[in-house]
Amino acid sequence: MTLLKLGSRGSPLALTQSQNVKRLLESSGNNTVEITVIKTVGDERLNSLFHEIPGKGLFTRELDQALLRNQIDLAVHSLKDLPTELSKGLRLSVTPERIDPRDVLVGRVGQDVLLRSLSPGSTIGTSSIRRAAMVLASRPDLKPTPIRGNIDSRIRRLDDGEYDALILAGAGLIRLGIADRVSEWIEGDSWLNSPGQGALGIVIREKDHETDDFLKSIHCSSSHTVVAAERAFLSALGGGCEVPIAAGCVEHGLQLRLKGVVVSADGLRMVKGDITGASKNPVALGKKLAEELLQKGADLLLEELSQGIVFPGM
Repeated sequence: MTLLKLGSRGSPLALTQSQNVKRLLESSGNNTVEITVIKTVGDERLNSLFHEIPGKGLFTRELDQALLRNQIDLAVHSLKDLPTELSKGLRLSVTPERIDPRDVLVGRVGQDVLLRSLSPGSTIGTSSIRRAAMVLASRPDLKPTPIRGNIDSRIRRLDDGEYDALILAGAGLIRLGIADRVSEWIEGDSWLNSPGQGALGIVIREKDHETDDFLKSIHCSSSHTVVAAERAFLSALGGGCEVPIAAGCVEHGLQLRLKGVVVSADGLRMVKGDITGASKNPVALGKKLAEELLQKGADLLLEELSQGIVFPGM
């Protein structure tokens, strides 16, 4: 019997994700998994917007520290929140099967709404500058409005009338069993997901080969391949989870199709690309798409964003 200590944030979604990983690991071998809840700076500063909190890894750094201190053996993250460069001494071990990576529009209870049919001036709650920028690119007459908190608390505030709609990651609603609240699954060439969205990443100590072996039973190679391309694209552009960079990758046999977008925070300018390549080298594909977008002018947008990101309309 092997005891594995799994580190998790304490939000309902994070705990649901960690409990799913615990169940998979315990069902695949002679393992016992114990969940340890660790509060991150992103959880503690719920009144601050993400770009206002200094440093990277708002939802990961305290879990990283717990790993490096041997307080836990593995940490489960939403891969979209995981920096492309991990803390020294840590590495990404496995990627379980990804679920739907698309963003969704959520209307008030009993109301089915579509992004294209919302009334001008409607307030759209989101914590993501990427989503806010894409709202303005699609519908400049709408008003993206900051919102923080867990998914359930955001939906309560929506139903109480503080917002006309929300934009969230659909994967979170699926995992929480509330996908019936989705009014629209948003997709298109100009509306792509955050790199890695819908996937989980499990981080371990770099030299912990024993834990790595235990985790292999829940690894999904196809999911790993597509998110590796998306994250390589993000990394090559030098962006983090708060920069309005989006990417979507799908696998077709031995080929990958990768789409990428860089958008200005006000939604007025956008640079996008679409390439295919061999699935055996997703990182090279991600880097190639990043280079193409930089040549098209994404470097100018990223330089502007590096001067300081402000939530649109604020």
